[in-house]
Amino acid sequence: MPVILASEASDELQSFNAPLGLWAAFLAGVVVMLLVDLFVLNRKAHEISLREAGITSAVWISIGVAFSLVVWAVLGGTAANQYLAGFIIEKSLSVDNVFVWAVIFNYFAIPLRYQHRVLFWGIFGAIALRAVFIFAGVALIETFSWVLYLFGAILVYTAFKVAFGGDHEIHPENNPALKLVRRVMPVSSEFDGQKMFTRADGVRLATPLFVVLVLIEASDVVFAVDSVPAILAISRDQFVVLSSNVMAILGLRALYFLLAGAKDRLVYLNKGLGAILLFVGVKMLISEWYHIPTLLSLGVIAVVLTITVVASVLTTRETEPQQVAP
Repeated sequence: MPVILASEASDELQSFNAPLGLWAAFLAGVVVMLLVDLFVLNRKAHEISLREAGITSAVWISIGVAFSLVVWAVLGGTAANQYLAGFIIEKSLSVDNVFVWAVIFNYFAIPLRYQHRVLFWGIFGAIALRAVFIFAGVALIETFSWVLYLFGAILVYTAFKVAFGGDHEIHPENNPALKLVRRVMPVSSEFDGQKMFTRADGVRLATPLFVVLVLIEASDVVFAVDSVPAILAISRDQFVVLSSNVMAILGLRALYFLLAGAKDRLVYLNKGLGAILLFVGVKMLISEWYHIPTLLSLGVIAVVLTITVVASVLTTRETEPQQVAP
């Protein structure tokens, strides 16, 4: 693939000065894809089957990877390599976020046919939130060099917490965002189709879908604190960082319907994610003295993910109860 094989004289963390036309084309493309997804492919509420989720997830991943060719053609091979590394990191770290969504949906007993609409607006909000985090993070690093060490320390701490912290139970009822919603406006216990708000006896009420949307956005704030510093260890170019994040996030809904029930099988997921966070944290901490090449970063991340998935599958297969022949 030309993106992977492309090399440049310097692989330093640099700004590639993306032209305004590339920004405009990218943002327009994202808007078009979101509108097609909402008003064409999923206009009517329906349950997403495993087959549909698999096909959709493969399409989103293909679009994300293919966009690296655009980055390579306009900004060069170094930018494309950084884009791919950022895309893979964001996609990997988002798996934990997917499992949190599953807990929230199960707690509020949200029917499958309504979950896609909630996730659509959740993804829309996540994109806006990541844009704020990314531009603020890049500006902080450019203004205060010591922020590098702060971000690196956060990643190293998070790596050990993820890898060795064990599985923590999630209690949506204790979430401050839920308490705030209930304090600000009355909440209906009934659904009104896919609507976020409804009326009963002349009173405007928030439906359970709106409450779940608020919780999903609140959870994404926590995950953004981990993923944004991680990708800033790979690239400091605002277009590369934002585009790789957005392209990875766009496919999270399909990934949710594909993996929501797979947590028990990915037994080494936390170890793998912890190893990735530790690697990018160290990469950021030593970046002032030595810049780890992006191709090497890609290789390390790919190897860690492969080992994590293969080891998890083999382990769970060995522990599955064997059928006894009659």
